[in-house]
Amino acid sequence: MQEFLEQIEIREAAGRDLAGRLRSQIAELTAQLAAAEQALERLKITRETILDIVPDLPGGLAPLPSPYRQILALFENTANGLHSKDVCLARGTGTEPRHVEGTRAKLKRLVNRGILTEPEPGLFQLPQPEGHPD
Repeated sequence: MQEFLEQIEIREAAGRDLAGRLRSQIAELTAQLAAAEQALERLKITRETILDIVPDLPGGLAPLPSPYRQILALFENTANGLHSKDVCLARGTGTEPRHVEGTRAKLKRLVNRGILTEPEPGLFQLPQPEGHPD
């Protein structure tokens, strides 16, 4: 009988040890969660502040969604401009008519906002600096 009681004591000690380690992990995870939530709250406040300021910026440009930023990044590396299909190929979205037309619509929106130009039908590029004296 003494042997069983000793086994129970050993298991109780192991259980207490495990419970203590789990409590420590919970406390650590709770602190990490609080820090992550605080960082998210700061980011939310930053976003709201930027969106409040944006109308005061020249042109009142709102932040662009990710697909538009990805498209604009392609134009930074080309001087001759791109067609809708070229943008689709570079982004890996496919060249089916629905993809090309969707991309063309995005490019036209960027033209309407003055971010891109369309020097000839279907060719899009970043605005060229005005009057470079040679």
